[in-house]
Amino acid sequence: MALFGFGGRRAPVDQEAREGVIARVRRLGGFDAEVIVKVSEIVCADPACPGLETVILIMVPGDPTRAVKIARAMAEIGDADVAAALDSTS
Repeated sequence: MALFGFGGRRAPVDQEAREGVIARVRRLGGFDAEVIVKVSEIVCADPACPGLETVILIMVPGDPTRAVKIARAMAEIGDADVAAALDSTS
């Protein structure tokens, strides 16, 4: 039995949704192929969280890694969510 979700297995993340978020980040952020964009969906342990949140890491060569969070599952993320997240870290 998994306690608080630790040790339990989650369903695999929808790769199409992940690729969609990466494409949105690249397009809306103006990032070329040299920039690495990693997207993960996690279960937020904070009671104030909606349950699932998406964490985006943006790695521009020569710059510190930027991390942004969107408080929704990957499959629910649209252009407005990505734009707001990118604006919050500028």
